Amino acid sequence: MTSRPGEDAGAGATLAAGRVGRAHGLDGSFYVTRPLARLLTLGVLVEIGDVRAAIVRRAGTERRPIVRLQGVESREAAEALRGSELRVQRGAAPELEAGEWWAHELEGCTVLDGGRRLGTVVRLIELPSCEALEVRPDAGGEPLLVPMVRDAVRAVDPAARRIDVDLGFLDPAPPARRGASEHGELGSGS
Repeated sequence: MTSRPGEDAGAGATLAAGRVGRAHGLDGSFYVTRPLARLLTLGVLVEIGDVRAAIVRRAGTERRPIVRLQGVESREAAEALRGSELRVQRGAAPELEAGEWWAHELEGCTVLDGGRRLGTVVRLIELPSCEALEVRPDAGGEPLLVPMVRDAVRAVDPAARRIDVDLGFLDPAPPARRGASEHGELGSGS
């Protein structure tokens, strides 16, 4: 089960594809930070503010893509865009497979464990092994991280704005005390 970062609620018909990072070379190419590489393909129109430009170069890796936009032809021009958000029309996005969602579909959803309300999804975080939902607990305190794996997530219903998780998987019983003797005492030796 995976999800994908993307659109914010006010953006409507566009999806966030990343941000302009540091320039790469002299021809106007730049790294993309926080990329959604699936959206950054050669020829796709990218919006930066009110400007639209086609991707005319795509290099690098999925995690560290390098792109150049039509009309951005120097290192200085690329540096001037640094930090700007790259957006792609939703219609240009590839179809998602079953069990995949855009981040905006999950953000704001209520998180439950069966019938017990736990909190609200704040954002999606990319971890080394998977993506995780950051949940703001209703009771306050530290955010809860829910890995987007089948054992942790029972059901996702973006239309109903609900995600059902298995809190038992997320918060197993504490491990036995370490250092206890076979009689259950700490630090005593016989």
